[in-house]
Amino acid sequence: MTEALLLPLLVLWPLAVGLGVYTLPERASAALQVLGVVVLAGLIAAVFAAASATDLASPEPLRAALGGWAAPLGIELVADRLAQAMLLLTLLVYAAVLLYAQAYFAPGSETAQRFWPLAWMLWAGLNAGYLSADLFNLYVALELVGLAAVGLTALTGQSTALAAALRYLLAALLASNLFLLAVVLLYAATGSLALDSVGAHLAAVGSAPWYAKLALALALVALALKTALAPLHFWLPAAHGNAVTPVSALLSALVLKVSLLILLRLWLEFAPALDLAALGLLLALLGLLASVWGSVLALTQRKLKMLIAYSSVAQVGYLFLPFAWLLPGGLGTALALEATLLHLLAHALAKAALFLAAGVLVLSAGRDDLVSLRGAVAREPLAFAALTLAGVSLIGLPPSLGFAAKWQMMQAALLADQWPWLLWLLGGTLLTAAYVFRMLRLAFLPTSEAFEARAPLPRQLSLCALALALLAALGGFGAAALSDWLAAETLLWPGSGA
Repeated sequence: MTEALLLPLLVLWPLAVGLGVYTLPERASAALQVLGVVVLAGLIAAVFAAASATDLASPEPLRAALGGWAAPLGIELVADRLAQAMLLLTLLVYAAVLLYAQAYFAPGSETAQRFWPLAWMLWAGLNAGYLSADLFNLYVALELVGLAAVGLTALTGQSTALAAALRYLLAALLASNLFLLAVVLLYAATGSLALDSVGAHLAAVGSAPWYAKLALALALVALALKTALAPLHFWLPAAHGNAVTPVSALLSALVLKVSLLILLRLWLEFAPALDLAALGLLLALLGLLASVWGSVLALTQRKLKMLIAYSSVAQVGYLFLPFAWLLPGGLGTALALEATLLHLLAHALAKAALFLAAGVLVLSAGRDDLVSLRGAVAREPLAFAALTLAGVSLIGLPPSLGFAAKWQMMQAALLADQWPWLLWLLGGTLLTAAYVFRMLRLAFLPTSEAFEARAPLPRQLSLCALALALLAALGGFGAAALSDWLAAETLLWPGSGA
């Protein structure tokens, strides 16, 4: 299968499955979804095989020009190592979440009927965001992701979910309009929408016009809002905390990551053309603020899902710390990029596992509050094991993928002579440990009240959470091979340093 067909199918196939799920009866819909996951797994395997064959002849990533029109006139899809890693991550998270959702939702319920097509629409938007190399196409992908995510947040129709979805919608619309304005300004400055052409044009002219710099600032604000970087995180806790559990897992693990990935791609393209040192320091300081503020708020929560939601605010902050030294010519730049990517993957796996495990514990207790965690070790041992292992990665304890990410981040900071950031990486780890151990401690305490008898929960709920938690907790063993495979230096600029 050629790249011209393979890459577009990664976007078109989930859309087709979502349409089929919406129109078919329940039993046929379930069979189609199994087929949908299997076909997507085959397509992603084909991408990896084609990329491996290409690597032998050329370091260039896989490319597909839609309609046969190459960039800058046409729209191009590109599957580099970063996109491939995100495609695989999304497949793993989705496989666990969809299997979880089959047992979570009551058969034939209206909530389930709304969930399935929106979840597949979201998958299509995520894949489009990973693969798009065209600024306007990135805007379309962000819109598709945003609309699906807002619909999923409002799934239950309850007042709290609707209020959270409305706040999310307003934030998403504001961010999308800012990003579209940035696209218009960049097109005016360069005459192109192809991402690499825009970066090359700005680098060639030497002094970029003021509106090109304004465009980059608008795009970064828009993407920081979509990624929920404090103080632009106002929409996230309510959306993640009040959504149904499978939706919370998708929002935290994947939706935040696609906007961060796009922000990272813009940064890598425009840093050689524009002096971004001050902007990088600002992003890192905002990341520090996010990691402190999110952790403090997580420690004050009384509801389990809201605690995990605020921890997302804190963990997003770590993803922005390396921007302080992710600059051309800087020492440790490749390590900083690798650390960011490893942390992105670790956070996605750990947060999906945390939300799925929390969903099991909430169902077991019949309510969502931290006090109901008492006795959870005895009631739901597998779900508690998943919560513990995901927490290990979130804190950054060995041998987790989170530990490998923080270790590389520390090494990059030392190479770049940015050692003061080490103090915060250590301090932030202690804050993370504080709210994670707050959850785990309660689970070992005896129950303070009698729980009404409930039917045993399906085992697959806990097993789905545990599978993702194991990947996060044991991922550190493969971190070195993963870093070598990502080959961060190929994403950077010549002379960027190691």
